[in-house]
Amino acid sequence: MTAASGTAGSGGGGFVAEPVDGVALLLWAADPERPQTLATPFFHAAAAAALEVPVEVYFAARSVHLLLPGVADGLRASDRVQRSIGETMRSAHEMGVRFFVCSDALHAQGLQGRPLIPECSGHGGSLQFMARAIDRRWRTLVY
Repeated sequence: MTAASGTAGSGGGGFVAEPVDGVALLLWAADPERPQTLATPFFHAAAAAALEVPVEVYFAARSVHLLLPGVADGLRASDRVQRSIGETMRSAHEMGVRFFVCSDALHAQGLQGRPLIPECSGHGGSLQFMARAIDRRWRTLVY
């Protein structure tokens, strides 16, 4: 069994005391105009996926811009980081992380009808995220 399923690993115990069905991350304050805020949610998503936990990332507010082709590829968390935010997102996606975009946020940002990156799994907004938030078997984080 894995650390995600709650078994003790070597050296004094696993990281997770109880099994979970998944982790949902809401990108609310993660803003492409502040790229230093963007890498951590995808690192955390990839870490949960590495623990064999299903992960969903919900893009809301200005974070929906990251789902437009080319936007995330042009951003870096700092000048000292080689890897773009787009590469970080693709790495998390390759590990099984699913990306959902809020339709209302697309509309509010004037982006409805625009093509999105292929890693976007589809639309998912407030109702879907709140369903995860109230499910005791899911963990939620807001960035």
